[in-house]
Amino acid sequence: MTTTLEISLITANDYKSRHSQPECGYALEPSRWTEYSIHTMDPDNLELTFEFFEEDLGEHVVQGDIHPGHVGTACLLSSSFLENGNDTGVVTLPIMGRNFRQTIGKVRVDYLVIRPIQKLQCDMSSSYTKHWKKRSTVDVGHRGAGSTRAAKHHRVRENTIASFKSAAKHGAAFVEFDVHLSKDSVPIVYHDLTCCISTKKVLAEACNLELIEVPVKDLTFDQLQLLKVNFALTGSDRKSIDEDEVDEHQPFPSLSQVRNIFQAVPESVGFNIELKWISQMKDGTWDGNLSSYFNMNTFLDIILTCVLQKAGKREIIFSCFDPDICTMVRLKQNKYPILFLTQGISEKYPELMDVRCQTTQIAISFAQSENILGISAHTEELLKHLNYIGEARSKGLVVFSWGDDNNEHENRRKLREQGIDGLIYDR
Repeated sequence: MTTTLEISLITANDYKSRHSQPECGYALEPSRWTEYSIHTMDPDNLELTFEFFEEDLGEHVVQGDIHPGHVGTACLLSSSFLENGNDTGVVTLPIMGRNFRQTIGKVRVDYLVIRPIQKLQCDMSSSYTKHWKKRSTVDVGHRGAGSTRAAKHHRVRENTIASFKSAAKHGAAFVEFDVHLSKDSVPIVYHDLTCCISTKKVLAEACNLELIEVPVKDLTFDQLQLLKVNFALTGSDRKSIDEDEVDEHQPFPSLSQVRNIFQAVPESVGFNIELKWISQMKDGTWDGNLSSYFNMNTFLDIILTCVLQKAGKREIIFSCFDPDICTMVRLKQNKYPILFLTQGISEKYPELMDVRCQTTQIAISFAQSENILGISAHTEELLKHLNYIGEARSKGLVVFSWGDDNNEHENRRKLREQGIDGLIYDR
């Protein structure tokens, strides 16, 4: 097939999805996401040339110049992505002046290489990527029956099979939970990017416990199982636990092992699976102090393959805070939909670096541009701008909401009145 190139533009107020680049290009604007999409059979052997022009030519145009206003060029070789072993990242390219080949500036380019899922053939036997059955607002159990932190009166730990069963028993249409990978590439259910391991520190007068924070991605599935027993048996109100009960109450349940969530939870309950990925804050820091993570293609191939093979007839919705993950899920498979998770403008969370993540309005534009199911917005901003719900739905998007504010009955009532599609909350 012939290599094709298209351009997309996304702002808070509008979007222009993939189309042929106009002859004179577009002016670069800090508040607008400008994206070039290349469809190719040879992604590791491309040369991309960026040409820069003055927007206001004025008297700078030289009479008879065949490239009026051309000031410089930057070049990117996709083979460099393969060399560093990462399909996503950022490169800074020097802009070489037109006449004297001097460096006159630099340009930052975020890149993403989306590859087909390995060893899995997708077909059109069923496709729900843009489908949502019309119904009243659905209740979604946050991490199952609720966050352990928010629901102290519960005897079940969040993100466990016992918690998912409890939510189903109490009428949840969906349960929401986080999935990421262990070091040996097993898909596991757990919320935080890190966990704490306790070690005994023997002092002259006492024996103290010292906690060490370790990234979950650096522990194998077997190592996480060793942590599970400790977590499951620490409840002060639990005096005797049989083997089956321990299995259901332990954290780090697996999506892919013999005793997995798909088998244990009734198929009538849908899964809202949040794909856990690191985010960069505007100040340059990263979630969990992790500036690097898995290869994005490998990460998604493992999780998507597991879900596609084991989900059966269960209703599945993916979600993620990372817009590139959302794009990948949309293009790698054609069965399940994805929602773009957004915190919007928040007093509770720091601002994110990615332009596409900074407001609910730009999240709506991104969802439209990428042709995904919709958004999952933070209730903090929705309560200030209830009209966002109707605005997004009028554009054909499904709207969920998340956040501690959803635990208040009055807030849920307000959101239901606006026609919100799903509410994620504790209990």
